[in-house]
Amino acid sequence: EQAEIIRQADKSIDLLESEVNNQAIRLIALRHPVAEDLRMVVAALKISADLERIGDYAKNIAKRTAVIAQSPPLGALTSLKRMGRLVQEMIKDVLDAYLDHNPDAALGVRVRDEEVDALHTSLFRELLTYMMEDQRNITPSTHLLFVAKNIERMGDLATNIAEQVYFMVEGVEPDEDRTKLDDTAYQKVETNEVP
Repeated sequence: EQAEIIRQADKSIDLLESEVNNQAIRLIALRHPVAEDLRMVVAALKISADLERIGDYAKNIAKRTAVIAQSPPLGALTSLKRMGRLVQEMIKDVLDAYLDHNPDAALGVRVRDEEVDALHTSLFRELLTYMMEDQRNITPSTHLLFVAKNIERMGDLATNIAEQVYFMVEGVEPDEDRTKLDDTAYQKVETNEVP
């Protein structure tokens, strides 16, 4: 039931993004903002797109809950919940940073994405282990892998928003490059099969 509420809420988020886009275009056309005002409008456009994408990921997670709910529980759920809570906190904190025009708080969110990436990599390995141990774990583990990737991407989008907040307030990009600790795309999967 909660998953269906989330799926339906995605439509509202899409409409809100469209409304932000229309207001920003109107503001640019009528007011010709410059400097900080222009940065605020551009940030609003980019942030609304990132929030809409976060909504899409939430909808994708909601779609997978039926299969996951019907499967036997796996130990990976604890890590997944931790990762989800961390990303929820990041999203809340970055939106607070936006409302408060607080570049330091935005950078704090940006740094926390490293923990999300580390959790994702660890979870990836754990779920692969479950799949190799028992083929009945393949379907639920695969769904959990997709859920984990969606949550990891939400963390990346929260980080993008943090960078937009920083630029909006300071007028420059954050100094240091963002560290990416998610290396699941480069993981070698080892099996016990003889070639």
